[in-house]
Amino acid sequence: MALFGRRFALSPINKRRWRNFKANRRGYWSLWLFLALFFISLFAEFIANDRPLLVTFKGGLYAPVFASYPETTFGGEFQTEADYRDPYVVKLIGDAGGHIVWPLIHYDYRTINLNLPVPAPAPPSSENWLGTDDQGRDVAARLIYGFRISVLFGLILAAASSVIGIAAGAVQGYFGGWTDLLFQRFIEIWTSVPTLYLLIILAAMFEPSFWLLLGILLLFHWTSLVGLVRAEFLRGRNFEYVKAARALGLSDGVIIFKHLLPNAMVATITFMPFILNSSITTLTSLDFLGFGLPPGSASLGELLAQGKANLQAPWLGLTGFFSIAIMLSLLIFIGEAVRDAFDPRKVLE
Repeated sequence: MALFGRRFALSPINKRRWRNFKANRRGYWSLWLFLALFFISLFAEFIANDRPLLVTFKGGLYAPVFASYPETTFGGEFQTEADYRDPYVVKLIGDAGGHIVWPLIHYDYRTINLNLPVPAPAPPSSENWLGTDDQGRDVAARLIYGFRISVLFGLILAAASSVIGIAAGAVQGYFGGWTDLLFQRFIEIWTSVPTLYLLIILAAMFEPSFWLLLGILLLFHWTSLVGLVRAEFLRGRNFEYVKAARALGLSDGVIIFKHLLPNAMVATITFMPFILNSSITTLTSLDFLGFGLPPGSASLGELLAQGKANLQAPWLGLTGFFSIAIMLSLLIFIGEAVRDAFDPRKVLE
């Protein structure tokens, strides 16, 4: 156990960074709040769903949230999947002494409330906590699912683009010369391509999807870290320890990954929360313009677009605005705390 503890103990410099991070109380608590919200959203199907979590019927235990059951399972007449919101199915289960355990919200992001007392969009009520959109779908459910897909999209895009950008910047900065010159000219040309126009063209040619959109944005998003990593490698390749490593016969790959990359990662990690912020904002913007995720997907940008199109329903715009504002503010606060943590000039007394 002592050996295990020593192996995973923080080094003195990482302890100092952690203390600096915790000293920024706003960023520290923002990290825990963001992680809590994201963790909760990962279980969206157990929080907002039009399928019950559990159903007891004639001594049997069923989990509709995991599996589909035909109506005949509960004494109905049709072989199609049971509609647990149908009063007929509810009565069949109740008459047999069964029970239905519902999630907190009885709708998922696609469910349409057909029993609204007013035309959609309906205002907040005990049935729909944040109201419904103009198609009668529950806003609270769409908010939970939309938050999850936005953060997951941003994390994947930020991670993939960072890996490519770090690799490209490392090659440029380490080798320099013609490699650096030609790569820089290529990046200048590549970044001048209008991404939005390209997305409009591709949206007209292909059916948009999560992975297609991610791939297209990754083609242009990877350049965000190239300049930073390139500058760190240009500065570090002439250090004495790097020259000594070359003299000892170490390969370029070993020098890049073992000696230069750890130093460059300090500045890179500092920018990661801001890159995640930018990735989420990009998806939200495209969804707002109608060039993002497929129609009907849970999306914060689509929620903002509905708020813009339905000014008589302020709960739509306010929900979208505050959810995005709070999420992006938390990421900015986290980024500020990370910046303080890796600032060598910041030492706690």
